[in-house]
Amino acid sequence: MSTKLAVIIISLLVKLAISGDTSFIYNGFQSANLALDGIAEITSNGLLELTNGTKQQKGHAFYPNPVVFKTSSNSNFSSFSTSFVFAIRSEYPTLSGHGIAFVITPTRGLPFSLPSQYLGLFNETNNGNDTNRVFAVELDTIMSSEFGDINDNHAGIDINGLKSVKSEPAGYYSDGGFQNLSLISGYEMKVWVEYDGTKKQIDVTLAPINVEKPETPLLSLTRDLSPYLNSTMYVGFSSSTGSVLTSHYILGWSFRVNGKEQELVISKLPKLPRLGEKEEPKIFTIGLPMISVSLFFLVILTVLHVMKRKKKFAELVEDWELDYGPHRFKYKDLYFSTKGFREKELLGTGGFGRVYKGIMPISKLEVAVKRVSHESRQGMKEFVAEIVSIGRLRHRNLVPLLGYCRRKGELLLVYDYMPNGSLDKYLYNNPRVTLSWNQRFRIIKGVASALFYLHEEWDQVVIHRDIKASNVLLDAELNGRLGDFGLARLYDHGTDPQTTHVVGTLGYLAPEHTRTGRATTSSDVYAFGAFLLEVACGRRPIEQGENGGEILVDFVYCCWKRGDILEAKDVNLGADYRADEVELVLKLGLFCSHSDPVIRPKMRQVLHYLQRDMPMPDLSLLCLSSSGLTFGHREELDDFVPMSYPSTERDFSHASSVAESLLSGGR
Repeated sequence: MSTKLAVIIISLLVKLAISGDTSFIYNGFQSANLALDGIAEITSNGLLELTNGTKQQKGHAFYPNPVVFKTSSNSNFSSFSTSFVFAIRSEYPTLSGHGIAFVITPTRGLPFSLPSQYLGLFNETNNGNDTNRVFAVELDTIMSSEFGDINDNHAGIDINGLKSVKSEPAGYYSDGGFQNLSLISGYEMKVWVEYDGTKKQIDVTLAPINVEKPETPLLSLTRDLSPYLNSTMYVGFSSSTGSVLTSHYILGWSFRVNGKEQELVISKLPKLPRLGEKEEPKIFTIGLPMISVSLFFLVILTVLHVMKRKKKFAELVEDWELDYGPHRFKYKDLYFSTKGFREKELLGTGGFGRVYKGIMPISKLEVAVKRVSHESRQGMKEFVAEIVSIGRLRHRNLVPLLGYCRRKGELLLVYDYMPNGSLDKYLYNNPRVTLSWNQRFRIIKGVASALFYLHEEWDQVVIHRDIKASNVLLDAELNGRLGDFGLARLYDHGTDPQTTHVVGTLGYLAPEHTRTGRATTSSDVYAFGAFLLEVACGRRPIEQGENGGEILVDFVYCCWKRGDILEAKDVNLGADYRADEVELVLKLGLFCSHSDPVIRPKMRQVLHYLQRDMPMPDLSLLCLSSSGLTFGHREELDDFVPMSYPSTERDFSHASSVAESLLSGGR
């Protein structure tokens, strides 16, 4: 036989070998011939360890031979089925690194991929590119907002990028309904991924290892994979870690093209290290002397770690705070709830604090944690007493202040989390979501009800001092809730408040407040008037224009004087609004903006006007004129420009004073 003929025969045999329906099964990987890269390795007892508890790393494991999914470029992508058992172990019970992905790629390995949120699959430049030709099923344990993740515990189907085509919270369907699963529980779970090339349907099913495959998949997507993937591909796994030490394991894997994969034999799968333990370090195999030395240094490091950890979570607690009991949060709980005050959990930055989203470790309650500097200790005891008092406020249109924590040079305020953020982002700068008039009117009435409660219905009088759209938060049903009580002042009914500092935001400050520094319920009414106008008009109280500062209340007043007050309404409302309600709100905004605090209505009256229980007075009978509105006096605006602290779009609370004003005895 000639050499040339032998080469041709061998080539034909190779093509024949890879063109068949690929099928394999690994009940453990002790003798498996896998292509590994990154930090992936096979342990001594046969576990495929994609990551090994190191930070910012990635690991890949691929079946070494290419798999033929299409016999020609014009044919359909073949059906396939696979199942595998995995487990994720983290150093913290409620935190994890990143997840695991079953992946089909055109090349063995992903050399330019990044760890952390990129899962070892893509990088900043190629994520989402059609040229990637990658299909993946991700089991993701971190919520990455840039990829539109639904939560920090989900399964998703990815095509060429990390923005899942479809995703669902981790769990499975049983006779008792949907059962939640925690991907970072540390326990073994089984995943089935199936693609029907005829129906063009992808099904992903998840369940605990001791549960039979559920009849209803967790994810089901109709999508033809033929346009996205090549004829010949590689199959395997990818995983990555972030800042939390995490190990990702695959215990067994079965795969088949054009048919049902073989069942994994659970009894043959390798055992995981017991929860709370890591696999025995290989260094221990070299002898007892080295074990003794290692243990000695381990004890020293443990002591140093404990001391460092104790210092890291040290709090400032004084005797007088012991009476406040449940209103005092542990710093350690707030630290872990916000994942170490990570930048990805940042909701916004305000005048004197940064606000983070958190999930409390035990209760799983979603909270917003504001970190406030309090280098000045003046008035701290009185201030915390007021914080605890405000924590007792209960009204459906208030954002609950749950409590506080003090540590070193900062104060942490804990609020209930509002999923839809602040109202201002739905009003200004061409918002992506425009609120209807019905939604706006419901929000206005809700905030009015909350202010009436603060001024008249609670045990003490509460002056909010910073009412504005950016301090109104929207819950899951888009109900308005007045939040941020960082500037609030309490006093007994029948007495006078003794504030001496001007705090608040320019555009919402009543004229008598700027002159005397004395905040009252009437100054809150003035701010509520500015709030009414900005919600109805979709504009800020003061906006920079070509001719300098444009004052919203002046603009609405001019429209009213011309006999067409509806001209001032938000153009984004279109034609879907009730003219009588919009007119009522605009006129009530002018009424509340009167420069004379005696003429302004009380919140009890405001609520009656909004509920149509009482007719609005005729504005022409209230001596309303340009000089009767605060910003008719331009010299006051000029005098107070240095005091302004403009809001920022991402600020959760948008408070606008500094810590010294906040914590001083003059609050």
